[in-house]
Amino acid sequence: MKNASEEPPREKWARFRFSVIAPLLAAPPGKGEVRAALRELVQKTFRHPVTGKPVRFGFSTLERWYHKARQAIDPVGELRKRPRSDRGEHRSLGVLLRQRIRTLYDEHPSWSYRLVHDNLRVLAESEPELGAVPSYAVVRRWMKENGLFRKKKRRPRRPTAGSLLADERLKTLEVRSYEVEYVGGLWHTDFHSGSLPVLLREGRWVYPQLLGVLDDRSRLCCHVQWYLRETAETFTHGLSQAFQKWGLPRALMSDNGGAETALEIETGLLELGVLHELTLPYSPYQNAKQEVFWATIEGRLLAMLEGVEELTLEILNEATHAFVEFEYNRKAHSELGCSPLESFLGEKSVLRDCPSSDELRRRFRRKATRTQRRSDGTVSVEGVRFEVPSRFRHLEKLPIRYASWNLSSVDLVDEDHNLPLATLYPLNKTRNSSAERRALEPVQTAAEPTPASGMAPLLKKLLADYAASGLPPAYVPTTEDKP
Repeated sequence: MKNASEEPPREKWARFRFSVIAPLLAAPPGKGEVRAALRELVQKTFRHPVTGKPVRFGFSTLERWYHKARQAIDPVGELRKRPRSDRGEHRSLGVLLRQRIRTLYDEHPSWSYRLVHDNLRVLAESEPELGAVPSYAVVRRWMKENGLFRKKKRRPRRPTAGSLLADERLKTLEVRSYEVEYVGGLWHTDFHSGSLPVLLREGRWVYPQLLGVLDDRSRLCCHVQWYLRETAETFTHGLSQAFQKWGLPRALMSDNGGAETALEIETGLLELGVLHELTLPYSPYQNAKQEVFWATIEGRLLAMLEGVEELTLEILNEATHAFVEFEYNRKAHSELGCSPLESFLGEKSVLRDCPSSDELRRRFRRKATRTQRRSDGTVSVEGVRFEVPSRFRHLEKLPIRYASWNLSSVDLVDEDHNLPLATLYPLNKTRNSSAERRALEPVQTAAEPTPASGMAPLLKKLLADYAASGLPPAYVPTTEDKP
């Protein structure tokens, strides 16, 4: 049995009308007394069945209710509101609007109902013959009644051992939504393979990868950029821009991809004081806010780019930044009650200042130790030989830092203080063939060593010990040895 608050309005109205007329049915007025009884009801105030506000009804309304209920076998059913005769016809949707909706759906079956309605309003502004566009609810209801359901793009997942384990974990453990307390407390980051290919200059079509960085508390998109490949280099490139725009967060969540777990990334985040948290394999719900953002990108942004015939990476990035800055970040979020930008600026923050661009590049480098070649003063890194300044020629083991994707230079560092000592550059054999050589730089600035005087103390002691031992002479001198 449903509660009164759960009953549909039609049922509430039927019960209410019956309760108003029921006293006249229980004690029918005599001949010629019906009008007087109805006039008494006109003077009464009732409580509205839906809103609960005081309400009165006219004589003709009450008279119609009375005669319907008096002659019916089921008075409550007779007093129930009848469905409109034009129900399902949607008179507010003209023929041209319906045709345009079908055209939009045929061209973009993956569009959301909201996106169809938004684009329909824009078309109505440029095409007055379409008429006024009704509400979103009307458009959505008409599309569903006519079978124009949204077709989502899904990619099947292979039944690997990891995916089966993740499915089993999802069945046995509960999943809860979470949110950190402060802005900058946690950032989400991930790569997303776009559903639209881009055209390269050499004439090839490729599907780009979108890197997104979101703040957990405010849902603000800190940075977003399309790349041709998902690598540690592109991840560092995009993440550094997010840091420079908004500051350093306290923690960063990503999946277990090779780009996100590269040694350069782990080292850089550790030295910047950013805790790197990884999601469980095949468990995208742990990074659900990022997944919701991808749905927005696919459902609104890429859907509006489906008609671009020669989509390039440059056009895609420009459109993405315009969409993120002027719609996503500034549009009211259903959970926040305000836009992500307003939440980001209004909430308490634990963000920190970001170092310079050069410092960021130096941080995102892996650590290694190489042995210096004494013959020519070089070290080998990833198959490339680098020249070591002569002032470090006395060092056998050299602590260095480098990025595997950029071997144009390598940093020689002081391990104790984690400071760069010098920048090493690749060996240039062509330049060295000019026979010009620089003078050796001094290794140390101490005073000139004092020249040795006399026999060493150890040897003097050995001679004294031998003489005191009483052993015979070790050899027979010749005439040439005698003085």
